[in-house]
Amino acid sequence: MVLENEQERPVQVVFTGTRREMAGIVLRGYALMLPTIGLYRFWVTTWKRRFYWSNTEIHGDPLDYTGHALQLLIGFMLALIVFVPIYALFFYLSTQSGEVAVSGYAVVAVVLWFLTGYATYRARDFRLSRTLWRGIRFDQAGSAFGYAFRRFGWTILMLLTLGIIYPWMASNLWRYRWNNTWYGDRQFSFTGRARALLGPYYLAYAVVVVVGSIGALTSAGMGAFTPGGPSNPLSVVPGLVAALICGAVILIYQSREMTRFWSSVHIGPSNLAVTIRARSLIGQYLLFGLALLGIYIVLAIGGIIVLFILANDAFAGDQFDMALFMGRLQGSAGVLIAVVIGYLLILAAFSFMHELFIGLAFWKLVANHATISDIASLRTVRARGEDKTLAGEGLADALNVGAY
Repeated sequence: MVLENEQERPVQVVFTGTRREMAGIVLRGYALMLPTIGLYRFWVTTWKRRFYWSNTEIHGDPLDYTGHALQLLIGFMLALIVFVPIYALFFYLSTQSGEVAVSGYAVVAVVLWFLTGYATYRARDFRLSRTLWRGIRFDQAGSAFGYAFRRFGWTILMLLTLGIIYPWMASNLWRYRWNNTWYGDRQFSFTGRARALLGPYYLAYAVVVVVGSIGALTSAGMGAFTPGGPSNPLSVVPGLVAALICGAVILIYQSREMTRFWSSVHIGPSNLAVTIRARSLIGQYLLFGLALLGIYIVLAIGGIIVLFILANDAFAGDQFDMALFMGRLQGSAGVLIAVVIGYLLILAAFSFMHELFIGLAFWKLVANHATISDIASLRTVRARGEDKTLAGEGLADALNVGAY
């Protein structure tokens, strides 16, 4: 009877984690990363993944992440073998003439872009091979080099066509990833087509080009781009408004792409259906912006208080002594320490808010709006051997293209 019910109606994916729990994990991680000079971030990444995975339930059974922090650390150390020669090349180019340096940097940028595609695929392989559901492990087959070359070729076509060819690139890369994804001995398939994106993409493309051009030209006409800075403070407003409109249009398009392509993923007779609403995506970024603004205001107030404490004698009397104030700041070791701490707090605040209001919110949005049909067919899946590769995610971490 249970199997019949599973076949009759789709199963809802459920995410049970809360923002408070994630905040506790991240704050605890920050506290431990300081004395370890950042090395503890591999453990923090592992904690976060176990939080995401264990709180994502499919038909009452949560995902399980079996990766370890030492695997991430070892992978990162192995990736440094690739980056040490690149850093040496950067140093060498900095000693050369302008034309040689520019040409060299261009070549390095191309190599790094290629490596980004390779690293992204290997990182996906690492995460999937450490992901289990009902005791069965996922896996990523295919070639990371093949994916990197494919992505690199599409990038060249994107540049040559000014982005016109994007729907074909997206569908091709989605297909390569998912057609090489396995759950146990059952292979995934992807049936999405570029034509499903043509209308939404070209409409968004046209709006971004027109609105962006109008905003930039209007701001330029008002003096926003003069050599000495904006001649009129209000001159940046049209460009800013245009940027916000373009950002909203891009998010609307992304909601269409994710909905149509995620819903084109199948595993045998079982189908995935995901509905991502544009207003939900836009709401995430609005909340992120407001939260970031709020915490930066708090940090700014704290910074002002610290400066007042360090140079409080400049405020003595009826008038503020700017010369004395600057002299106190320039000759104070406390100011240097405060600047370093302030810089770290700014970076940490951005990362913290991004994790809570973008990363967590997006995962929850996708999970809670996903359903799986004919889940009973997955009961016949058999397990395969574990991928024990250690270096799969090190390069992605070094290039900062990892996820979750």
